[in-house]
This record gives sequence, structure tokens and C-alpha cells, in this order.
Amino acid sequence: MRHGEVHNPARVLYGRLPGYRLSADGRHMARQAAEYIKSLDRPVSALVCSPLERTQESAEPFTEIFGLQPLLDERVIEPTNVFEGKRMARALVNPWNWRHLRKPALPSWGEPYADVVGRMNSAMTHAWDAADSGDVVIVSHQLPIWITHLAVAGLPLRHDPRARRCALSSVTSFEMVDGKWTETAYAEPASTAGAVDVGAV
Repeated sequence: MRHGEVHNPARVLYGRLPGYRLSADGRHMARQAAEYIKSLDRPVSALVCSPLERTQESAEPFTEIFGLQPLLDERVIEPTNVFEGKRMARALVNPWNWRHLRKPALPSWGEPYADVVGRMNSAMTHAWDAADSGDVVIVSHQLPIWITHLAVAGLPLRHDPRARRCALSSVTSFEMVDGKWTETAYAEPASTAGAVDVGAV
């Protein structure tokens, strides 16, 4: 699951910066996602989340509904990004920053996509192996979830961040089949119509 909307009045790319918490709407989105998963009437045996504030807050409704304490896992955290703390519209018109855009397939502005795939696969596999039964909810971020989708689907990792299918508090489901991950479902249970910050983070 992706976290809910973040309170970000300055509209910066916050990445791993501390202090970026959910907005009031973001908390509502997270609850809608938890209630959606409850409505599936499937047992949930574990809750894992990124150590950043917005993912921990997005995990809180799952603790309330399922009685699970979240396990913090650095492997599902937001990737590093040289543009953290900057407004992208301004940063991209500054010629000094163009050097960071030289290799979009890597990408050259942050953690390599292949590394993100590797750590997400490690975290997902560990959670799968540790669960005796039931589903595991992992609360993460847009890029790790989307890049995992691309890897599982056998698609190129290079992509346009504006085209990611990973809405706020959306739920992307995977299952291990014959030793390989398979994407089984995607849902957008949260209302994001009034969201101000839907950024690619």
C-alpha cells in the first residue's frame, strides 16, 4: 500500500526528509485503505512499513483494525534523491541541475532502480517466508511500489514518473507463485479528488 497524502504546503520533493507527516485528508485515505482490506475478509497476519513518518501514520488504521504492530523495514523506504527539499519546477530550469538528468534509465538523480527492486524483493520475500498464513500489509512509497510492478511484469524500469499507476493509499497486491512474484490486483479505495499533494513520492 502507498501512504496517504502528505502535508506539503511548500510543494517540495521531500523524499526521506524528516517532518513530513500526513495531512488530515491523508489520514482519512489511509483509513479507507485499511477498511477496504478488511472488507476483503482475508486474514492479515503481519504489518510492515517504511520508517518514515508518513508510512508509519498510514499504518495506524491497520493497527486499530487488525491489532497488529508495524515492523519497520528500511528496505521499503523511499529512494534517495538529489532533489530532496527542492521544488521540481524550479530545480529543472536551473542548468546546474541538468547534470543529474544525464542517465534517466539509471536514474542519475538518485538510487538506482535496480537497487530498489532488489531491496523490495528482499523485504517482500522475507515477509512472505515469515508469515505462517494470511496476508502481509506493507506500507511503502510510490516509486518502490511502481518499480516493483514494472520488474514483476518484466517491463523496462525506465519510466515517466508522471505516468505511474500508484495513487495515494492505493493497494497493489502480489503473490509468490512457483518461486516468482505475480501481481494479482490493484485498487484505489481512497478518495483523492481533493488531494493537493499527489506527487511522485
